[in-house]
Amino acid sequence: MTLTLQYDDFIKYVHKLAKQPDSNYMDAVLDYAQKNDIEIEALGDIIRKNTNLKSRIQDEAEDLRLMERTAKLPV
Repeated sequence: MTLTLQYDDFIKYVHKLAKQPDSNYMDAVLDYAQKNDIEIEALGDIIRKNTNLKSRIQDEAEDLRLMERTAKLPV
């Protein structure tokens, strides 16, 4: 399987799993890594390249107070 297919599979899997009622994006990333025997650090590059996924994970981390809140413009 090529890297592009793995990238697409990862993004689709994470978004699909995160939409489940009892799941979130961070859990979906961890689940994908465990099921595919991939180091979490290896998925960091994929997450950094996808700004949508990165911002959703950051929002979850801020809500859980795992990182400091960043200033956001009112929408």
